[in-house]
Amino acid sequence: MNGGFTMAPEVLFVPTMGALHAGHGDLIRAARKMADGLGERPAHVVVSIFINPTQFDEASDFDAYPATPENDLKLAEEAGADAVVFPSVSEMYPEGVPVSTERVDYGALTSSLEGGKRPGHFDGVVAVVRNLMAQVKPRWAFFGEKDWQQLAVIKRLVQLEFEGVEVVPVSTKREPDGLAMSSRNRRLSGSDRRGASALYSALKRVAESPDPPLKCAEATAALESLGFDVEYFSVAQGDSLESEWVSGKMRVFVAARWGGVRLIDNVACRQ
Repeated sequence: MNGGFTMAPEVLFVPTMGALHAGHGDLIRAARKMADGLGERPAHVVVSIFINPTQFDEASDFDAYPATPENDLKLAEEAGADAVVFPSVSEMYPEGVPVSTERVDYGALTSSLEGGKRPGHFDGVVAVVRNLMAQVKPRWAFFGEKDWQQLAVIKRLVQLEFEGVEVVPVSTKREPDGLAMSSRNRRLSGSDRRGASALYSALKRVAESPDPPLKCAEATAALESLGFDVEYFSVAQGDSLESEWVSGKMRVFVAARWGGVRLIDNVACRQ
């Protein structure tokens, strides 16, 4: 007998910036599957939709980010969400959106690749995820592997500040031609959309080569000859983002602009 005591529900949390697509659907379905597997333990799948201004280093990129709340709600509910929340800017930043957020230094996790090209980006990511975690109080939080570096940063944040929370990675969802699904992809059209698949093809060639670090420069040149503006094409350890080669732990990372849209992707090295 439990004397009428009701167990508080476990929260499985999927934080997003909206403009949901099939990749987000996979995140929500993964959370739903886990929740359903908890048996009699009460569990709620909660999805948040908040376009966080502090993680955009370019105002134009923030302004261009698509907002599709009605479609987001429909997709989230169909994928199995129990609740979809739309925090306001004033709720997330009661004292107003800061000009700069608290500096975060997790070594190479925050200083390399995206951290080097987008100063302050991970400061904004950590600030908003910290706030969301404190308010939602999840037991599990689901993040996609497409934003691998962000995933690694959030794992470190949770390890340091949120004991009892487990970060659950979900594999990258791809289009039939290999392009990683992203909310930004809808800004590509016609030939730009078709040409974007070259990014994944280049990643795969490097990741499957006998010497991935050696092939990065060659892949960069090939992409630039097609018209890509490559910001980085690098190999790093998946857990730490350190560049020293450790067999079985390396990933290839790329960021490039194409058709006016900034695209990022990553894949595991074969060896």
